[in-house]
Amino acid sequence: MRIAIIGSGGREHAICQKVYESEKVSKIFCIPGNGGTSKIAENINIDLKNFEQIKSFLINKKIDITVIGPEEPLVNGIVDYLKKYKLKIFGPDKFCSKLEGSKIFTKKICQTENIPTAKFRILNSISSSLNYLKGQNYPLVVKADGLAAGKGVYICENFSAAENAVKEIFGGKFGETKELLIEDFIEGEEMSFFILYDNKNFKIFNTAQDHKRVFEGDKGKNTGGMGAYSPSRQINQNLEKKILKKIIIPTLNYLKKNNGKYIGFLYAGLMIKNNEPYLIEYNVRMGDPECQTILPLLDNDFVEILECCMNENLGKISLNWKNKKSICIVLCSKGYPENYEKNILIENLEKFKNDDHQFIFHAGTKFENSKYYSVGGRVLNFVSLDVDFKNARKKSLDCIKRLKWQNGHFRNDIGYKVID
Repeated sequence: MRIAIIGSGGREHAICQKVYESEKVSKIFCIPGNGGTSKIAENINIDLKNFEQIKSFLINKKIDITVIGPEEPLVNGIVDYLKKYKLKIFGPDKFCSKLEGSKIFTKKICQTENIPTAKFRILNSISSSLNYLKGQNYPLVVKADGLAAGKGVYICENFSAAENAVKEIFGGKFGETKELLIEDFIEGEEMSFFILYDNKNFKIFNTAQDHKRVFEGDKGKNTGGMGAYSPSRQINQNLEKKILKKIIIPTLNYLKKNNGKYIGFLYAGLMIKNNEPYLIEYNVRMGDPECQTILPLLDNDFVEILECCMNENLGKISLNWKNKKSICIVLCSKGYPENYEKNILIENLEKFKNDDHQFIFHAGTKFENSKYYSVGGRVLNFVSLDVDFKNARKKSLDCIKRLKWQNGHFRNDIGYKVID
């Protein structure tokens, strides 16, 4: 089979690696890919906004299945566009992708389907937002409505912080917006809960917990994610049943009755309080870096899973997981998530080889003139599997320290809730 993967981050490298391990595959393309994917796939430099050029490439290369990694093309309708040309695409359609593209859309589904979530208010101006905020208890959460690259969420301890958040959002920090969301802060523990869906059947696709803040102890600015561990310590059979009954199944039923077509991963960002789940947000793809943490634990042929999803046969297979713990630590450029230098040489990287319990997934790298260079904020993902989280984290930290990249920043405490 010939498989194409759309995207250029650590998530896409992890997907590439899992596809590469399948005996069913003869050729992998990554559009546009990165320095890491170039070793196991052919990188194709096409702008992800250029749907027509992507379509022509997929048809000309006789691609059997295309996996859409990142959220932006999904929200912009790439699946609907490509399916018009009878291409097999792993990813939800534009309507279903609004689950991630609009936090307000998701909140309205919560209202109509009685899905547990934080109490919220939708507001459409600075003045109405500030008037509402004056009478509220703190902390509370202010959210930009669109994608916002995972960074449009403010946890505000007082009115002044909330006022600043409102002004930044309506000021265009995350793009033009007409509305924002203000919601109660739920005190609890976060969990990332994943399912795989073929528009008919779904399977639970493990759990994880990521770490958004740039500094140790969950301090500093929000990022796309500084690391993750899997599985979550929170998950138990009783909680799993509640998540499915109260959150996942009502959401899938809503999409179905509104003629949505969903083939792919669905990621529920949850807050767990007193063993009760509350929906915080949806992502319509694998999380990053949760994907890098979860996929190495999968003990199935991933391409066989993709085939089953394409044919609505997901119910016929069982998902198998390695009896291991997984930790991913992100090595980012100094200065991220704000200003950082690019095109910095990364030496020693060729000395590290992926095996069945340790992986380096590239996020923001390029391979040029036989050398690796940093081209993004999040640069490399160090993933280790072991019998416990403590050993897994030690392995990843040891790898980072052996690399000796002077321009890198990372957190030593990823997984602290399950280790320290």
